[in-house]
Amino acid sequence: MKLRKERILTNILLGTGVYLLDSLRDRLAEGASDLSDRARDHYEDLRERSQDIYETASDRVGRASRVLRGDDRSALSSTAAVLLGIGVGVGVGMLLAPDSGEETRKNIANKFREMRSESKAATGTYGA
Repeated sequence: MKLRKERILTNILLGTGVYLLDSLRDRLAEGASDLSDRARDHYEDLRERSQDIYETASDRVGRASRVLRGDDRSALSSTAAVLLGIGVGVGVGMLLAPDSGEETRKNIANKFREMRSESKAATGTYGA
């Protein structure tokens, strides 16, 4: 009789354990599925970002190698255009300057003195 009671108790305990583990398994499976979905989404985002970065870097390296080989003339032509523009501007400025350099400096200094004396003479009130 004692053995029968022990078997019944063992069966009840085993059944309860299996029931608890089964419900725990369902909850863990849902959590694992959510975690798996989040990891997959995060992986896809990282993969897309890394692909974009790779393509950008590849384009930049390709352009730099074309410039170094001399195949890409846009950087050289831009630099040449800037230098040519500076040269033309200086040349035209020298040809069309109304006074010599010394006279121009004197004129600028006189204008500065006039502006300074006018600002000292002003009262600082509006409409007075």
